[in-house]
Amino acid sequence: MSFEKPIDGSTRFCAVLGHPIAHTASPAMQNAGMAALGLNWRYLALDVHPTDLRLAITGARAMKFVGLNLTVPHKVLAMEMLDELDESARCWGAVNTIRFEARDANGRWVPVHQAAPTTTAEIRAHGFNTDADAFMRAVREELQIELKGARALVVGVGGAGQVAALRLALEGVTELFLVDSVPGRAEAVAAQLKQRYPVVTARIGFPTGNIELLVHATPLGWKSDDPLPFTDAQFQLGRAYAVYDMVYRPAETRLLKAAKAAGCRTANGLGMLLYQGARALELWTGQAAPIDVMRRALEQNVYGT
Repeated sequence: MSFEKPIDGSTRFCAVLGHPIAHTASPAMQNAGMAALGLNWRYLALDVHPTDLRLAITGARAMKFVGLNLTVPHKVLAMEMLDELDESARCWGAVNTIRFEARDANGRWVPVHQAAPTTTAEIRAHGFNTDADAFMRAVREELQIELKGARALVVGVGGAGQVAALRLALEGVTELFLVDSVPGRAEAVAAQLKQRYPVVTARIGFPTGNIELLVHATPLGWKSDDPLPFTDAQFQLGRAYAVYDMVYRPAETRLLKAAKAAGCRTANGLGMLLYQGARALELWTGQAAPIDVMRRALEQNVYGT
């Protein structure tokens, strides 16, 4: 992507923080979107260890970054590190987008890039969740599946997986099976589901019988030598009507290859990445995101087309 405006003293920055981060396609998507909007902004990918996350957010605030995205493993951890949480973050229990804000001449909180350039005080970090709606939009568009009354399995319920489970409950699934390698994590999400969606039956572990949707939300699959997230003894893919893998690089993971061979409908996480990123850009800029431009940049980066 070429930029009409060179980096200079007025260039503003956004970034995605994660650990690891080398796989991310977010910079390709966001830089294309920013260029299409004519903004002298740049979007970076920064590897930040969880123990340094608070320091990284503080540093970005001090440098007057426009905003941040958060990916694995930061989305739940950041909840306690921000000054303000949008209803979306409180509802879904995770943050994937931060907007830095400052007070304008009338004392109102506005995106920091809209405040006076000399603003040095009272910059706050405002957290949002754009994952939930992006996940559901991608599932509907790519899998064309009816979820009301369905049975679903979510493998990995930290961060985006927790959001997916809660969003599926809102959509009207009747049974949700939760699996996670971290002790107590699946039980904690099940407790949330019981409290907020009592008509949904939340179960810990793999289901017996058939299910309509399997959602994979662990990092397994980014590396070519990663194992499948479960064995045939735990769950056979042929019992799932559709499989959604939040991993998008490679475009077809080992899980999706196996699911396709088993006759499942399949989709990777590129659509979710696109829609959550487009909404983040809108929160930062106040403008409609150029989704078609961002989609093309993503597909070129991930698929090479």
